[in-house]
Amino acid sequence: MSIFKRSKPKPTGKLPMSGSVRRGFKFYCALCVIVIMLCSLAMPVFASETTNDPLTVINNLSDFVFGLIRAVGMITLGFGIVQVGLSLKSHDPTQRANGFLTLAGGVVITFAREILNLITGG
Repeated sequence: MSIFKRSKPKPTGKLPMSGSVRRGFKFYCALCVIVIMLCSLAMPVFASETTNDPLTVINNLSDFVFGLIRAVGMITLGFGIVQVGLSLKSHDPTQRANGFLTLAGGVVITFAREILNLITGG
């Protein structure tokens, strides 16, 4: 005899819904889809009328990409600090080594643009 009792499976059928409730629910779902589509497909365009220099566009894109890389580096840096702190609390040398490696990687990723400028002399 088993110590675990088997219970009867619960029915998983649909709940009854009247016609007006069903129509209202369909209207609500359609409205939600329309609002989501309008919000997600509306993209503002910030065009500069005064500068037609393609180099300015490339520099702006470069600034944006390096800003994203810096954000990822800051997140990695914070995770490395947390990992080192937890390793110091638990006295785990393997976790401590991984924490310092993550910390160093976060510093390198955070300052990638400055490192590239030092290497290239730009």
